[in-house]
Amino acid sequence: MKTDLLEKSQKRANGFSLIEVMIAVVILVVGLTALMALFAKSLSAVQSSQDGQIARQKSRETMESIYAARNDEAISFDQIQNVSSGGIFTDGFQTMHLSGSNGIPGTSSDTAILDRVILPGKNGIVETAPNAASPSGDDVFYPLVNFQRQILIGPVVNGGAVNLYMRKITVTVRVNAGGANAVDYVTTGYISTSQQQ
Repeated sequence: MKTDLLEKSQKRANGFSLIEVMIAVVILVVGLTALMALFAKSLSAVQSSQDGQIARQKSRETMESIYAARNDEAISFDQIQNVSSGGIFTDGFQTMHLSGSNGIPGTSSDTAILDRVILPGKNGIVETAPNAASPSGDDVFYPLVNFQRQILIGPVVNGGAVNLYMRKITVTVRVNAGGANAVDYVTTGYISTSQQQ
């Protein structure tokens, strides 16, 4: 009787069988795979969020530069049109470059330098001049390789009549995040012949 009890207790203490170990490994692999997929998706969401924020900011900056140029009389109201209508703003989606001598992005005087965001380095201070070709200090350039901009300027129609003293400006910044999923960020505003007081 003592030997029977001893044999039963030894059988219970033998450990896991090979099948139990294999099942545990499969469950662990499935769990780790799901965790890695979730991690990759969260990284993609963070990148998409950052690109969206940059696109919205660049769209607003473009709109503000047009207003500033009109207010400073750097350009006339007649020039605030697309090239196809006799103005200075390029037609269609264009690669985003730094503004040229007139200081207005999206015109034929843009430089050949790709637009970018300048991020401060470890010291937390942006040391690079806005139109510099390379970063200064420990700053980092984030080039806007996947970004395109379109500035569409059209007439404002009131009751079937074209308002000759006002135009509608639509700035669209498109982010191509790879694949067929391009996302557009749009800012719309109106500009008149003179600054309102």
